[in-house]
Amino acid sequence: GVEVGPQPQGVARADVLDRMRKIVKHGLDFVQLFNEGKEFPPCTIEVFKIMEKVDYPRNKNGEIIAIIHPKLQDQDWKPLKNGDPLFLTLDGEVIPYQGNCTVYPTFINEAAYYEKKQAFVKTEKIQLTAKHLRLSVS
Repeated sequence: GVEVGPQPQGVARADVLDRMRKIVKHGLDFVQLFNEGKEFPPCTIEVFKIMEKVDYPRNKNGEIIAIIHPKLQDQDWKPLKNGDPLFLTLDGEVIPYQGNCTVYPTFINEAAYYEKKQAFVKTEKIQLTAKHLRLSVS
């Protein structure tokens, strides 16, 4: 599957559709080149590995008591460090991120995830190395 966003639910955006088409085309080009016997050298790529889902702060009745801090909103894939603003209570109190490492939040404040009790997903940036790749002909 390919997910390109962010994009509000039920909204079709031309720029997001164009990016999705380009990604799918690159994938199909790769499959074609691989099937034609093209060699692909080893490479390293930076990826984001999911660590955990983070819920909104809630009271004892399970009601949300804080929203995403404005400085975090629309900052998907950008570093979040210890002490950075995370949530803002309805009383105006800032709840900072408390972690022992820099993380990269994704799916920040996505409407589709409210019912799943998910304010965002914490990811870590890692390097993956792919070995030499070539179709082996029998």
